Amino acid sequence: METTQRQTYLDWLRIISIAGVLFFHSGMPYAADEWWHIRNHDTSALMAQSNYFMHLVRMPLLFFISGTVSYYMMQRRSALSFIGLRFTRLFIPLLVGMLVIVPPQIYMERISHGFTGNYWDFYKTTFTTGVYPKGNLSWHHLWFIAYLFVYDLVFAPIFMWLISDKSARFKAALNGLAKGKWIYVIAIPSIVWYTLLSRVYPQTSNLVYDYCFIVYWLLFLLAGFICILQPNLMESLQRNRRFAITIGFIGILAVNYLWLNPPPNNAEWGYLRGYSFRALSAMVGWAWVLGLVGYGKQYLNRPHKSLNYLNQAVYPFYILHQTVIVILAYYIVQTNDTVIMKYIYTVGVTLFITMGIYHLLVKPYPVTRFLFGMKPLEKKRVAVSGLTVKKETDTKKWVEENAGVLV
Repeated sequence: METTQRQTYLDWLRIISIAGVLFFHSGMPYAADEWWHIRNHDTSALMAQSNYFMHLVRMPLLFFISGTVSYYMMQRRSALSFIGLRFTRLFIPLLVGMLVIVPPQIYMERISHGFTGNYWDFYKTTFTTGVYPKGNLSWHHLWFIAYLFVYDLVFAPIFMWLISDKSARFKAALNGLAKGKWIYVIAIPSIVWYTLLSRVYPQTSNLVYDYCFIVYWLLFLLAGFICILQPNLMESLQRNRRFAITIGFIGILAVNYLWLNPPPNNAEWGYLRGYSFRALSAMVGWAWVLGLVGYGKQYLNRPHKSLNYLNQAVYPFYILHQTVIVILAYYIVQTNDTVIMKYIYTVGVTLFITMGIYHLLVKPYPVTRFLFGMKPLEKKRVAVSGLTVKKETDTKKWVEENAGVLV
């Protein structure tokens, strides 16, 4: 069964995910035990805990939704056409981001550590000092786009096979996972992988040496593709949504218990505790992602007049938001306000500035829309009382509409 109709709940979940990214990155300057580009003198251990929970869920949910969108974008396309489209929508914005959007973040970090030159003095070093952190060339938060581009590039032939009639037996076999709660076995390989390797190979986001997480993120993307490929699986997530969220709720309580209660001086117990913490963390990520998808399908599968605007805005917002946060944080951390007031101010002003840049400087212009990976504006002539006028239209199907969306 082919799913080609627009799935509105995926749009809402994408928007919720990007909102989570805003809250997560806004808290990084103020979260204890966290390294970040700009740091406040006083930090909060509680903010670090809430950020850890968001870290477990926000990117896995984005990768899961990315898998569903890759499925939709492959409809009526060849593998080469799909790759070409992803080059335009992912690689171009990534390149623009690395050359234009990310450098101000690195500059603010450098001057906070004593660099005294102006921005142009700094920018010239972007191409001569090597890659970050030793050098000044980086994709920073845009690593997600780089990973997604590579995943789609490598797996395009497999995706094409999956949506073709050649995979009919495989898709029929997937129906077995829709019975009862068998759908959750898709999480087991990822949980085992994360548990065994995340301590040895912590996240680097540099693609080349990210041995644990390059597979961990990929498994969420593949899960999204498979679940939308076989609609019975999505219906299973919808039907079992309470079970998933219950597991996720209990799991996050257990994670925080281990966080707040350091182990005794017992090497054996510390060893067991470490593996338990990582296993629970991965389980929490999967449970909340699958539970949120189920609840989204149940309650968010409805249109709203603001949805199209927000859906187009999320990609440019994602590209822009961290640069705004870093620049703001550089000045905010120098004030004497409390951590919570600084955090609230960072969230609010970042939202205001980033949406302002999108609405006034990105959305209206064909060039900026292209550079930020958005779908081009389309015009068509509409006859009204004998006159012909130009009018923007968004009448294409969901696949085309979302060709320029982040995930």
